[in-house]
Amino acid sequence: MGSVLNRRIVFSLMFLIIMMVYGHKADSKCVFEAIFSFGDSNSDTGGFWAAFPAQTGPWGMTYFKKPVGRASDGRLIIDFVAESLGMPFLSPYLQSIGSDFRHGANFATLASTVLLPNTSLFVSGISPFSLAIQLNQMKHFKVIVDESHSSHQPGLKTLPSKGVFGKSLYKFYIGQNDFTSNLATIGVDGVKQYLPQVIGQIAGTIKEIYGIDGRTFLVLNLAPVGCYPAIITGYTHTISDLDKFGCLIPINKAVKYYNALLKKTLSVTRTELKNATIIYLDTHKILLDLIQHPKSFGMKHGIKACCGHGGRPYNFDQKLYCGNTKVIGNSSATAKACRDPQSYVSWDGIHVTEAANHRISMAILDGSISYPPFTLNSLCPSYL
Repeated sequence: MGSVLNRRIVFSLMFLIIMMVYGHKADSKCVFEAIFSFGDSNSDTGGFWAAFPAQTGPWGMTYFKKPVGRASDGRLIIDFVAESLGMPFLSPYLQSIGSDFRHGANFATLASTVLLPNTSLFVSGISPFSLAIQLNQMKHFKVIVDESHSSHQPGLKTLPSKGVFGKSLYKFYIGQNDFTSNLATIGVDGVKQYLPQVIGQIAGTIKEIYGIDGRTFLVLNLAPVGCYPAIITGYTHTISDLDKFGCLIPINKAVKYYNALLKKTLSVTRTELKNATIIYLDTHKILLDLIQHPKSFGMKHGIKACCGHGGRPYNFDQKLYCGNTKVIGNSSATAKACRDPQSYVSWDGIHVTEAANHRISMAILDGSISYPPFTLNSLCPSYL
């Protein structure tokens, strides 16, 4: 009799715990109703290829099983963040067919910069959709939403609620192209001269979005691009410029300068905007750990690219990018993808793999790289 009673008590306790955990998830509601994303290829969910259709090859092979407009083998950080908040993947603002903007929009496009691309600072190959253009798209989007709700126009089924802009998460992951596009021509010292202008533009954009009700901002810092195969092979250097992990010392020193200035500027901006939450995310830290110690994270290759041509040590050729085929010498060569991208940090020598993006996203969600402390998991139920 006692054993039966004990089993009933244990069963009742287990049932109560299950109901508390899953019942809380079912009843709880994320404080954010939408996400609005600004950035470059690190956040682009299809905007660039919607504007310039061309993507083919092994892109998306891990998760989507086909190219879906992402510069990776699978999901990006913005995808993981959206998933964790119980939202669908963000539709690109530039994608006219099949988009659903009820939970926000993604203005990020591949090759975008913070500063305007038509200045003398930038070389060719830069996207026309700079941060200023993305901000204008955001403002126009808000006007359309407000007008649609005021006049009950068609299209409301794919648009967010009118008051969504004060209940949204605004994510910035941009600046890498401003930093890398001129390294080969004006060097590190030349690039450092205009980095304060880049950061000032990001802060100014946050202030403008604050003016149209934005209150919560996540700003990702610059990755250790001195460890990226595309930069290592494209930047003239000597063996003394490389650290013990094979990364370019002068490049990564400049990255640290940029990140320190970004963190300081955001702290100042935080004091200027009342009731705003402005979070600096040190994604550089976790990504550098992944690159330097991949085996500690269950991976094998920190610097070597999964998709590329050339073999060791970088598997990257400036003349033959991932997925492309060209005649080199007297034979045809194709930059193919590896069979195990989950073992690599670098996807194509320029962008990281889904596996790396997932590690970074987990650090964002648990607040371990946030300044000031900010845990998304405490504000929204995690669906990952």
